Order: sequence, then C-alpha cells, then structure tokens
Amino acid sequence: MPEVTRDVVLDKLRTVRGPDMEGNIVELGLVSDVFISDGKAYFSITVPADRAKELEPMRAAAERVVREIPGISAAMVALTADRKAAPAAAPVQRPQPAGAQAGHDHAGHSHSQRPAGGAPAKAGIPGVGAIIAVASGKGGVGKSTTSVNLALALKANGLKVGLLDADIYGPSMPRLLKISGRPQQIEGRMIRPMENYGLKVMSMGFLVDEEVAMIWRGPMIQSALLQMLREVAWGDLDVLVVDMPPGTGDAQLTMAQQVPLAGAVIVSTPQDLALIDARKGLAMFRKVEVPVLGIIENMSYFVAPDTGKRYDIFGHGGARKEAERIGVPFLGEVPLTMGIRETSDAGTPLVVSDPEGEIARIYREIATKVWHEVSAAREDKSRAMPNIVFE
Repeated sequence: MPEVTRDVVLDKLRTVRGPDMEGNIVELGLVSDVFISDGKAYFSITVPADRAKELEPMRAAAERVVREIPGISAAMVALTADRKAAPAAAPVQRPQPAGAQAGHDHAGHSHSQRPAGGAPAKAGIPGVGAIIAVASGKGGVGKSTTSVNLALALKANGLKVGLLDADIYGPSMPRLLKISGRPQQIEGRMIRPMENYGLKVMSMGFLVDEEVAMIWRGPMIQSALLQMLREVAWGDLDVLVVDMPPGTGDAQLTMAQQVPLAGAVIVSTPQDLALIDARKGLAMFRKVEVPVLGIIENMSYFVAPDTGKRYDIFGHGGARKEAERIGVPFLGEVPLTMGIRETSDAGTPLVVSDPEGEIARIYREIATKVWHEVSAAREDKSRAMPNIVFE
C-alpha cells in the first residue's frame, strides 16, 4: 500500500465544507500543517473562538473523511479556538438575542455554558479516583524518573495506579519502564493501555517512533493529551500519575484547566536556578486553583559509593526552605545515586528492582505523604477546584 502523504490528506479535506457551508476548510486556510505517523494523521482546524462548540460537527466530518483514506488507521483532529480575525468566508460574529450576555469575559474565558450557581465540574475519567500531576519548572531535574518511582511507590503502598506520559515532545516512559510495542484498539475508539510492573501506562512514545520529531501546535497537544486521558481503557484506578513536560506551556494549561486534578507535585533540585523555575510551576497551579501537594528535592545530595562520604553537589535544602517559605508540604529528599541512573536506563526502577533498599523506602515515604495530601484536599472543601473553560 503506497504511503499516505500530506497532499492526499489535504485533497480529502477539500470535501469538508467550511463554516456556514461556504467553501472548504482547506481553501479557506483553516487547516494547520498535517503530520502523519504510523498510519495516524494529526492536524487542527482554526475557527472563531465563540463558534467552537457550534462547529464541532465540522471537526467530526474532517476526522471521518480522513479516516476513510486507505492506509490511515486513525485521525487526531483538534479545533483551534482562535480569537483573531477569521478569514472573510468564516464570519466571527452572530447576532445574539436581545439581552443575551456575551459568551466571553475580558480574560477570554467562556462562561456561556455555566449554569446558575457556579461552574460545572470538569469531566473526570471513568474509574479513576484521583489524578496527580508531577511537574517541574525546567528540564533536567529528574521529573520523569521521579514520576515512575512515585507511581510504583503508590502501588507498593497498596493502591491501583496508572501512569500517563504527558510529554508529547520527549516521551520517556517506554524506556523507563522497558515497554515496547503498540497499544491495542478495543471497542469504539478506546485503546488498551500498556502494562509493566503492575502499572497501566500510556505514552505518545507507544504511538510514534522514537526517532520521529514531533512538531505540533498547541491545539494538537491539547487534543492528544485529552485523547490519551479519555480514550484509554484505564479500568478501576485509585490514582493516575501524570508525568508532565517541563515548564508552563500548553500541556500544563490543558491539564490544569480541563482535567479535575487532585493536585500537583513539584520536582526541583536544590540549586537556586532550578528553584526559580519551580516557582513558576507553583504559581501556575495556584493561579488555576489546583492544590500543590508538595515539593520533592531531587538530586538532593550524593553519597560516594566507595567511601560513603556525602557531597552536596547542587547545594542542599533549597527546596525544603522554598516549601516552608510558600507554605506547601515538603515531601522529601531523593539523593543522587548511581543506582537511580543505572536502573532508569535499564527500565528497572529502583522501587521494583530493589524494593527493600534505601531509595525505595524514600519513595514509599514520599508516596505516603502525597496520598495523605490528596485525601486531605478531598476533605477540605475550601480547596475545591472551580472549572476554568479556556477556549
């Protein structure tokens, strides 16, 4: 079967009529770059922000026609809610009934769908009790290794745990958990997560080859994340740990604004530069009213394996002081050891490869504190999270 090209997809999309049935979405310039990998097509369609819900059938039609192309097994299509002026053939405004309230406030948040008495609850994931985001302000602090060992420690503490790799550009879970192969599609659009060490796992790394460069716009990241959350048969889980990409970009905003997070764990190293970036992550989660469950100081110190002498390579105690300063729990210190590096590279995390060791004990203690904070947040209604719809 010949390889499906971008031009083939665009030709098919020319059969999809634009807004108000005028022209087609390709000639109107509404279709983003098309990315094709492993028989899956990814693209977005730009529409006026105030018409996003109304134009959902257009998105569905685009997805349907692309999936009909021989050689395409799936299509991931997102609507870009663009508040800038749309092409002339796609009117931005529609008259509203007299007295109707505008659908957007000055900040660009849509309140038109909110019922009287407050915001609707964010759509959860069936069977998943709590969702925890593990985040960092910058890369290179060991966040993914921390996410894996935290998830395994939660399982070791008796919980049913899943792990979502939300780093679209640099997925690392296939390597960290030594999982290969492709997920199986089951009924409808649902896919079965991969599994190892008793964890249910989903990652873009299972869907796209490791060498493929991911060049996506924000709406495509949002669509991919929400599909990996809601179109995966997670089953019954006490907790789903989400390994976030570093920084405060589209993936973080999508998770914070559209997913009912039980809270966020911030990973930092002790040095000042890492803490400065960690503060940005803390500020973002607080701004969208997601509870910060605490801070982990990773690479906290180094103990020489030959002499047993301790070295504070990156300084020490910075994350603890920062947690005290801003009033969030300090969850624990994880040392820098050869074992963590070696087992991460081998796909055999220390919590399972050396469950009685010192590092596994540290992660289990951190997991106990995290779960305590999740339980406390559930009980404390004053920390309830409002819905923030970002179109």
